[in-house]
Amino acid sequence: MPDHSVAIIGGGVLGTSIAYFLSGHARDPGSIVLIEQEQNIGQHTSSRNTGKVHAPFLYDPAAKKTFAKAAALGYEMWLKYSEYKNLLFRRDGVLEVALDDKGTARLGKYMQWGEANGLKRDEIKLLNSKEANELEPNVRCVSALYCSKDASVEYGALTLGLMEDLRSFGCKLALGQRVDRISRKSGEYSITTTGGTEITASYIINAAGGNSMDVAHSMGIAKEYSDLHFRGEYWQAPPEYHDLTKLSIYSVPKHPEYPFLDPHWIVRADGRREVGPNAVPVFGPYAYTWRKNLADMIPKLLESSRTGARRAVFDRQFLSLASSELKSSLSKRAMIARAREFLPALRASAFTKRGTSGVRSSVIDRMGKFVPDTIVMWADSSVHVLNYNSPGATGALPMAAKIASKVLDEGTVVASDKPKSLWDATSIAADMQ
Repeated sequence: MPDHSVAIIGGGVLGTSIAYFLSGHARDPGSIVLIEQEQNIGQHTSSRNTGKVHAPFLYDPAAKKTFAKAAALGYEMWLKYSEYKNLLFRRDGVLEVALDDKGTARLGKYMQWGEANGLKRDEIKLLNSKEANELEPNVRCVSALYCSKDASVEYGALTLGLMEDLRSFGCKLALGQRVDRISRKSGEYSITTTGGTEITASYIINAAGGNSMDVAHSMGIAKEYSDLHFRGEYWQAPPEYHDLTKLSIYSVPKHPEYPFLDPHWIVRADGRREVGPNAVPVFGPYAYTWRKNLADMIPKLLESSRTGARRAVFDRQFLSLASSELKSSLSKRAMIARAREFLPALRASAFTKRGTSGVRSSVIDRMGKFVPDTIVMWADSSVHVLNYNSPGATGALPMAAKIASKVLDEGTVVASDKPKSLWDATSIAADMQ
């Protein structure tokens, strides 16, 4: 008999949320184990982000159906959980600005998407240049979209709150255990960590974030896909700029088919202001420094040469955009200049401190195209969540409920008559359809 019914690999906000729902619904919560390579959970993308609870107007309800639905449900769920744990949930809104006519047309599409994804008329509004300037006098733009249903939180703290709860439910935690090898025999998985620990389970949930593709490939899953990694960097604004705007200011991306975002002006939950992120191509999911990036270079180049990533990397437009992102990494002036397009009061010389960088991993298909939506693959008593990017943290709770509900339906975990979680996973899963 295996030690556990379900082993969840990855202690980020998604993996921890899945563990929260499964252990909260299980008759025997100790049959669930959450495996995390770091000594604590939520140490990577889950805490290295802008902290935004994103409104779903940015997500095409057809091409990004999963992201859109999860983001739509995530706002109310994080609000409820923040109140339950007495954690910060700052309802501050966001202004998406267009700098040209092409951007204005894009805002019209965002308006349609937002309404299709459930935003109400009084929560989202298109503004002309004068109206935007009245709302935020220091912003310059051709047009803008204002959404009041957008918030700022600290996802690292929320993830720790979930860990406290699942631990109280009885879920097992295996911290500081990096997965090295996975094998299967007689319907039982054996997970060996780099420290030599062996964990056995009937079922595996792969929510390993930047490592999720590697975990899937090691199990013979998703071989038709590969991934590329992008480091997002920030500059912290000095106190003299803290009253420049009330809202976070996002600009319409010029190339939405690529993971290159024009830097935003971000108002964080704790009051800090930042400019960022860019999207610098790097060779690994934890390449926060150039030293670590160089260490990952050779293995990633060898992998990319055999997959669709090769086509993406050598695409002429990709190379042009990538070089621009690299320039914004090497030159503070280049980074701040992008934000000055809509906040002309900014001066690069005033920025002296870098913010926290984070890395996101984007999935590439065999044709070298970026996959727009999350991929959830079920096979051989396992589920693999791939390409789970922004608004990943926003949608983590409803996404986790959907996955947990299906695992419960399969009978891998015997359900309790009285769930301990704040929500019934089955009800949330039904809302995700």
